[in-house]
Amino acid sequence: MICIKTEIPQEVCDIDDELKAIYHSQDSVCIWVLKTREDRNRFMDETVGMLKDEREKHYEKFYV
Repeated sequence: MICIKTEIPQEVCDIDDELKAIYHSQDSVCIWVLKTREDRNRFMDETVGMLKDEREKHYEKFYV
């Protein structure tokens, strides 16, 4: 296991983990929050293999 110490805002911690999709690269960690577990699972399936920018555009187009 690899842990990176950081400050996570409490409002993010309070969100059910099953509603969060997490992505990381060498220089960032992104957390997308979705409305339902089904949305989160569909988002993960739809964005497999996408880079951060592609995944961000997909989220904005279909989930915002």
